[in-house]
This record gives sequence, C-alpha cells and structure tokens, in this order.
Amino acid sequence: MTAPADRSQRWNRLLELLAEGGRLSVEEAAERLAVSPATIRRDFTALADQQLATRTHGGIVATAVAYDLPARYRGAGGEAKQRVAEFAAGLVRRAEVVGLNGGTTTTAVARALAGRPDLTGPDELTIVTNALNIAGEMVLRPHLRTICLGGMARRESYELHGPLAELALAELRLDTVILGVGAISATAGAQCRHLDEAGVNAEMVRRADRVIAVATADKLDRTLLARICPIEAIDTLVMDAAADPVAAAAIREAGVEVHLV
Repeated sequence: MTAPADRSQRWNRLLELLAEGGRLSVEEAAERLAVSPATIRRDFTALADQQLATRTHGGIVATAVAYDLPARYRGAGGEAKQRVAEFAAGLVRRAEVVGLNGGTTTTAVARALAGRPDLTGPDELTIVTNALNIAGEMVLRPHLRTICLGGMARRESYELHGPLAELALAELRLDTVILGVGAISATAGAQCRHLDEAGVNAEMVRRADRVIAVATADKLDRTLLARICPIEAIDTLVMDAAADPVAAAAIREAGVEVHLV
C-alpha cells in the first residue's frame, strides 16, 4: 500500500507538472514519476475530486488556481523543502486550528496537510492563513475549513498584512502555527524581510498554543531586517539535514525541539 507521504509527494509533483503545461496525460505522468498508469489514474481522480484539476479522457487539465501561480509556488520547491514540509505536516493533530503564514515552505506544508487522508472526517482541520495562494488552494479541499485573513496584499509573497489582518487574528485562537521564516538563529530568533509581514507573523505566534518553525538549511544563522519572535517563542524547528550542526545545537540549547530531516 502506498504511504500517505509518498502519495502527497506525488500529488505535489503532478501539480507542478500540470502548472508547467496546463494539461497532463496518464502516459506522460507515469513516465515522469516512474509509477504505473493505474497509480496515476487514481491520483488524477483524487486531484479532480479535490477540484485541483479537471479530469479529461486520458488525462487532466489545470484549474485556474494551479495554472496561474508563479513558478516558485507551483511545486514543492525541492526535495529538502518537501522533506521539511512532510515532517511538519505530520506533527499536526486531527481537528486542530492551524495557522500558516506565506512562503514556499508553508505552501508545501499546506499541500502535505491536504494530502493526509487521516485528517478527513467530521472533525475537520481548520486552516487560518494570510497567504492568498494557500487559501486559494485549500478552499477547494472539501475536508478542510479555510479562513483567510484580510489586509493589503504583497505581490511578492501573496501575503496579506496590515492592521486588518492583525485585527482579525486578535479574535482567533490557534492550536498550532506553522511559521515560515527567512532567517533563524539562537540569538536573533525568527526573522523575515519586511516589517509589515513581521507584525502579522508575530501576532500568529502570540495567538498560538504551539509554534512550529519550518525552514531549509540556508535560513539558519543568518540575519534579516525584521524579527518575528525570539527563539524562546518557538516550540519546534523542522529543518533539512544539511543544517549546520553547531547552529542547530545552539537552538536546541535554547529549549527548542529541533528535527533535522
């Protein structure tokens, strides 16, 4: 039987291929992913059921959501980022309220969450996000409840920011925040490039019972303009195994549970 993580990775790769050309045949997908045509047909049906693609004779065509996204958001963003996303998604429990800020890593986490069959059922998972691209994908998943925060949209990241977003967050309670960061270190905490994004991200952290930071190894021990929160506000860091062991150890010593995957 195919593991849920394998299926989720395959679906993300299919969406990436679909976004590149707008349509995909069973034969092409089976060859590109090195799996059987029967597996691809089941995957195509699942993607169509979730309204992420439209089934055609012998293949699928892209929905507007999948086709219109810039390239950096279409796929999982590389094997390391996908490993981080799958592991972080596996830490989420049934029926949680999960906050996601914008970025390619959190987008990959959102897709991994949507691909977990054990999260379906009457106790639905709730996604709260300020990222338009994540909300646009997740709202098509019938087994998820999606809440999109208001605010001014940043073109570069699809993130909504400003007082409207922060005001909406003030009325919400989050079980877990999956926090994408531009930089992270034991001394400077979690950081991003823009002050307005930092304000919304910081409010997400304040409203959450648990904070899971996700990042690839290149984000470790660097410095950016705006601090989101001190390292003590983060419960768990999920990062790929290429992370510098000394810098990762310093974060562990600050009381953060660190997973290198």
